[in-house]
Amino acid sequence: MDTEHGTGWAVGSIDGLGEGPGFRKIRSALGVTAFGVNAIVLPPGFETNRHYHERQEEFYIVIEGEIELSLGDERRTLGPGGLARVDPLTVRSLRNLSADSEATYICVGGASGYVGRDGKLEEP
Repeated sequence: MDTEHGTGWAVGSIDGLGEGPGFRKIRSALGVTAFGVNAIVLPPGFETNRHYHERQEEFYIVIEGEIELSLGDERRTLGPGGLARVDPLTVRSLRNLSADSEATYICVGGASGYVGRDGKLEEP
């Protein structure tokens, strides 16, 4: 699916943002401005670099495959639908546990706090 833009919205798909392993820049493709968001496709057995952030909290959602999340000295395994939140200063890496298939996750990052419940019903 190609990315489509309308007045006040955008839609697309992970597959429409690229092929093979690597980053899919969701934020730039869909025009997201309030937070960072990418899809990452890991090749079989691949592990990301250990890293941390100065300010950005990250939230991970596993879409496909099985991923081992290294969090400091701890390790957790997440399958499709698995969720994780990581504080900025926590050193982390992600590893695709499969030896023969890709794994895909979405990473959302941001700082400055929660907006709160601000939804409003449209007037008829």
